[in-house]
Amino acid sequence: MPRQRKRASRGAPEPEMEAPSGKRTKVTTTETLDKPVVEEETSDSPKKDQATKRCGNELSGYWLMKSEPESRLEKGVDVKFGIEDLKSQPKQTACWDGVRNYQIVKEAYPDHTQFEKDSPHYDPSSKKDNPKWSMVDVQFIRTTKRFIPLAELKVHHQAHKANGGPLENMALFTRQRLSVQPLTQGEFDFVLSLEEKKTS
Repeated sequence: MPRQRKRASRGAPEPEMEAPSGKRTKVTTTETLDKPVVEEETSDSPKKDQATKRCGNELSGYWLMKSEPESRLEKGVDVKFGIEDLKSQPKQTACWDGVRNYQIVKEAYPDHTQFEKDSPHYDPSSKKDNPKWSMVDVQFIRTTKRFIPLAELKVHHQAHKANGGPLENMALFTRQRLSVQPLTQGEFDFVLSLEEKKTS
Protein backbone atom coordinates (compact mmCIF):
# COMPACT_ATOMS: atom_id res chain seq x y z
CA MET A 1 0.00 0.00 0.00
CA PRO A 2 1.49 3.39 -0.94
CA ARG A 3 2.43 5.74 1.83
CA GLN A 4 -0.12 8.51 2.36
CA ARG A 5 0.86 11.92 1.02
CA LYS A 6 2.00 14.31 3.72
CA ARG A 7 1.95 18.09 3.74
CA ALA A 8 3.12 20.81 6.11
CA SER A 9 1.54 24.11 7.02
CA ARG A 10 1.46 27.25 9.18
CA GLY A 11 4.02 28.54 11.69
CA ALA A 12 6.92 31.02 11.98
CA PRO A 13 10.68 31.03 12.53
CA GLU A 14 12.36 29.98 15.68
CA PRO A 15 15.64 28.27 16.54
CA GLU A 16 17.84 26.13 14.36
CA MET A 17 17.41 22.39 14.48
CA GLU A 18 19.18 19.42 13.06
CA ALA A 19 17.54 18.06 9.94
CA PRO A 20 17.28 14.29 9.39
CA SER A 21 20.31 14.62 7.10
CA GLY A 22 22.35 15.92 10.06
CA LYS A 23 22.65 19.42 8.55
CA ARG A 24 21.58 22.52 10.49
CA THR A 25 18.24 23.71 9.17
CA LYS A 26 15.58 26.23 10.13
CA VAL A 27 11.98 25.43 9.35
CA THR A 28 9.59 28.32 9.25
CA THR A 29 5.98 28.72 8.24
CA THR A 30 3.53 31.53 7.66
CA GLU A 31 -0.20 31.35 8.09
CA THR A 32 -1.27 32.23 4.56
CA LEU A 33 -3.93 29.65 3.81
CA ASP A 34 -1.89 26.95 5.51
CA LYS A 35 1.27 27.81 3.57
CA PRO A 36 4.60 27.18 5.28
CA VAL A 37 8.04 28.53 4.61
CA VAL A 38 11.16 26.41 5.01
CA GLU A 39 14.40 28.24 5.69
CA GLU A 40 17.63 26.37 5.06
CA GLU A 41 21.18 27.39 5.85
CA THR A 42 23.01 27.95 2.59
CA SER A 43 26.08 25.96 1.67
CA ASP A 44 27.72 24.92 -1.56
CA SER A 45 26.20 21.89 -3.16
CA PRO A 46 26.77 20.28 -6.55
CA LYS A 47 23.00 20.21 -6.94
CA LYS A 48 22.85 23.99 -6.42
CA ASP A 49 24.48 24.63 -9.79
CA GLN A 50 22.11 22.18 -11.43
CA ALA A 51 19.06 23.89 -9.90
CA THR A 52 20.39 27.34 -10.74
CA LYS A 53 20.81 26.35 -14.39
CA ARG A 54 17.27 25.00 -14.52
CA CYS A 55 15.70 27.98 -12.74
CA GLY A 56 17.94 30.76 -13.93
CA ASN A 57 18.53 32.17 -10.46
CA GLU A 58 20.14 31.44 -7.11
CA LEU A 59 18.54 29.12 -4.59
CA SER A 60 16.45 30.81 -1.92
CA GLY A 61 16.99 30.35 1.80
CA TYR A 62 13.24 30.71 2.46
CA TRP A 63 10.33 28.82 0.96
CA LEU A 64 6.58 29.30 0.97
CA MET A 65 4.84 25.93 0.81
CA LYS A 66 1.13 25.54 0.17
CA SER A 67 -0.62 22.65 1.86
CA GLU A 68 -4.08 21.11 1.84
CA PRO A 69 -5.81 21.90 5.17
CA GLU A 70 -9.14 20.48 3.92
CA SER A 71 -9.87 16.96 2.68
CA ARG A 72 -9.57 16.59 -1.09
CA LEU A 73 -9.29 13.36 -3.04
CA GLU A 74 -6.77 13.05 -5.83
CA LYS A 75 -6.65 9.66 -7.60
CA GLY A 76 -8.56 8.25 -4.63
CA VAL A 77 -6.01 9.56 -2.09
CA ASP A 78 -6.94 12.20 0.49
CA VAL A 79 -4.21 14.84 0.10
CA LYS A 80 -5.26 16.81 3.21
CA PHE A 81 -2.33 17.72 5.46
CA GLY A 82 -2.57 20.89 7.54
CA ILE A 83 -0.72 22.31 10.53
CA GLU A 84 -2.51 20.07 13.04
CA ASP A 85 -1.58 17.03 10.95
CA LEU A 86 2.07 18.11 10.97
CA LYS A 87 2.00 18.70 14.73
CA SER A 88 0.61 15.18 15.29
CA GLN A 89 3.48 13.49 13.41
CA PRO A 90 6.38 11.83 15.26
CA LYS A 91 8.88 14.59 16.18
CA GLN A 92 6.38 16.98 14.51
CA THR A 93 8.19 16.22 11.24
CA ALA A 94 6.87 14.89 7.93
CA CYS A 95 8.05 14.53 4.36
CA TRP A 96 6.80 17.03 1.80
CA ASP A 97 6.14 14.95 -1.28
CA GLY A 98 4.77 15.84 -4.68
CA VAL A 99 7.12 18.82 -5.08
CA ARG A 100 7.25 19.88 -8.71
CA ASN A 101 9.78 22.69 -8.43
CA TYR A 102 13.39 22.07 -9.44
CA GLN A 103 14.58 24.82 -7.06
CA ILE A 104 13.91 22.51 -4.10
CA VAL A 105 16.95 20.25 -4.27
CA LYS A 106 19.42 21.10 -1.51
CA GLU A 107 18.01 19.20 1.45
CA ALA A 108 15.87 16.99 -0.78
CA TYR A 109 15.81 13.31 -1.55
CA PRO A 110 13.93 11.38 -4.27
CA ASP A 111 10.16 11.54 -3.94
CA HIS A 112 9.03 7.90 -3.80
CA THR A 113 5.50 8.81 -4.93
CA GLN A 114 6.70 9.54 -8.49
CA PHE A 115 7.15 5.76 -8.93
CA GLU A 116 3.84 4.65 -7.34
CA LYS A 117 1.18 4.15 -10.02
CA ASP A 118 -1.66 4.79 -7.55
CA SER A 119 -0.14 8.05 -6.30
CA PRO A 120 -1.44 11.47 -7.38
CA HIS A 121 2.23 12.29 -8.05
CA TYR A 122 3.04 9.31 -10.28
CA ASP A 123 5.25 10.27 -13.22
CA PRO A 124 5.76 7.49 -15.77
CA SER A 125 8.64 9.41 -17.35
CA SER A 126 10.68 9.42 -14.12
CA LYS A 127 13.21 6.60 -13.68
CA LYS A 128 14.45 5.16 -10.36
CA ASP A 129 18.08 5.49 -11.47
CA ASN A 130 17.49 9.12 -12.49
CA PRO A 131 14.48 10.49 -10.55
CA LYS A 132 12.94 13.78 -11.71
CA TRP A 133 11.24 14.81 -8.48
CA SER A 134 12.41 15.41 -4.94
CA MET A 135 10.85 15.90 -1.54
CA VAL A 136 11.99 17.50 1.67
CA ASP A 137 11.25 17.02 5.35
CA VAL A 138 9.58 19.86 7.22
CA GLN A 139 9.19 20.27 10.97
CA PHE A 140 6.68 22.28 12.98
CA ILE A 141 8.20 25.11 15.05
CA ARG A 142 5.29 27.36 15.98
CA THR A 143 2.26 29.06 14.51
CA THR A 144 2.26 32.80 13.95
CA LYS A 145 0.62 34.97 16.61
CA ARG A 146 -2.34 35.55 14.35
CA PHE A 147 -3.70 34.15 11.11
CA ILE A 148 -2.42 36.13 8.11
CA PRO A 149 -4.95 35.64 5.30
CA LEU A 150 -4.07 35.58 1.63
CA ALA A 151 -6.35 38.59 1.06
CA GLU A 152 -4.19 40.67 3.42
CA LEU A 153 -1.02 39.69 1.58
CA LYS A 154 -2.69 40.58 -1.74
CA VAL A 155 -3.41 44.10 -0.47
CA HIS A 156 0.26 44.56 0.48
CA HIS A 157 1.40 43.03 -2.82
CA GLN A 158 -0.72 45.48 -4.84
CA ALA A 159 0.55 48.44 -2.79
CA HIS A 160 4.17 47.30 -3.14
CA LYS A 161 3.69 46.72 -6.87
CA ALA A 162 2.49 50.30 -7.28
CA ASN A 163 4.92 52.03 -4.90
CA GLY A 164 7.75 49.56 -4.37
CA GLY A 165 8.16 47.27 -1.40
CA PRO A 166 9.24 43.77 -0.42
CA LEU A 167 6.15 41.95 -1.77
CA GLU A 168 6.36 43.65 -5.19
CA ASN A 169 7.55 40.48 -7.00
CA MET A 170 6.46 37.81 -4.51
CA ALA A 171 6.11 34.43 -6.26
CA LEU A 172 2.86 33.79 -4.38
CA PHE A 173 1.29 36.31 -6.78
CA THR A 174 3.57 36.10 -9.83
CA ARG A 175 3.91 32.28 -10.00
CA GLN A 176 0.70 31.24 -8.25
CA ARG A 177 0.54 27.66 -9.51
CA LEU A 178 3.73 26.60 -7.72
CA SER A 179 3.06 24.77 -4.46
CA VAL A 180 6.61 25.53 -3.30
CA GLN A 181 7.84 29.07 -3.89
CA PRO A 182 11.08 30.85 -3.02
CA LEU A 183 10.95 33.93 -0.78
CA THR A 184 13.52 36.68 -0.52
CA GLN A 185 14.79 37.77 2.89
CA GLY A 186 12.72 40.97 2.54
CA GLU A 187 9.52 39.07 1.70
CA PHE A 188 10.08 36.67 4.58
CA ASP A 189 10.74 39.44 7.11
CA PHE A 190 7.76 41.49 5.91
CA VAL A 191 5.31 38.58 6.15
CA LEU A 192 6.51 37.75 9.66
CA SER A 193 6.21 41.39 10.71
CA LEU A 194 2.48 41.19 9.93
CA GLU A 195 1.85 38.85 12.86
CA GLU A 196 2.47 41.80 15.22
CA LYS A 197 0.01 44.09 13.42
CA LYS A 198 -3.65 44.20 14.33
CA THR A 199 -6.15 43.94 11.51
CA SER A 200 -8.90 46.51 11.14
